[in-house]
Amino acid sequence: MHDTAMRHTVAAHWWVPAVRGVLTILFGVIAIAWPKITLLALVTIFGAYALVNGVFTLFQAARGHTGQSRGWLIFEGLVGLLAGIAAFAWPGITTLALLLVIASWFVVIGVFEIIEAIALRRQIEGEWLLALNGLVAVVFGLLLFIWPATGALAIVWLIGVSAIVFGISLIAHAFGLRGHRPRVAAGPSPVV
Repeated sequence: MHDTAMRHTVAAHWWVPAVRGVLTILFGVIAIAWPKITLLALVTIFGAYALVNGVFTLFQAARGHTGQSRGWLIFEGLVGLLAGIAAFAWPGITTLALLLVIASWFVVIGVFEIIEAIALRRQIEGEWLLALNGLVAVVFGLLLFIWPATGALAIVWLIGVSAIVFGISLIAHAFGLRGHRPRVAAGPSPVV
């Protein structure tokens, strides 16, 4: 009975990962559309994205929208908020420092997406999309750690493409959840 209630709760709030996905894609499109943006603009865009993503994740934790522990979601949301605040508090940071903040954030978020997918594997179908989200984020974060000194333009394009892929997989996951919403039983048809 608890599993059924959890499935209904998760499916009823399918729109939360959809909003996260749209914001992620928007961030990626902006990064690709203006690849020569200044470091300050990139820091501002990333800071805004991380803050909004952190708020939505904390909203998920507060509402109990997933089968994952609220503690994990709260931690994930706080990491996003801290990354966003750091980006706004120190806008003059170097490219390397920004890349390390972004890389750390993607690795942490990716690990938590994978943990969430494992926790939900018995409760929903299509949890592999959430695991794919996490894997994409972790791989991207690790690539930034491995090659932090590559050109800023290449990094902006890599950030943009990775964000778009991550956003698309979040939206696919959301629509997978939407398909599991409880159906409202139709009453008898009125006789005319």
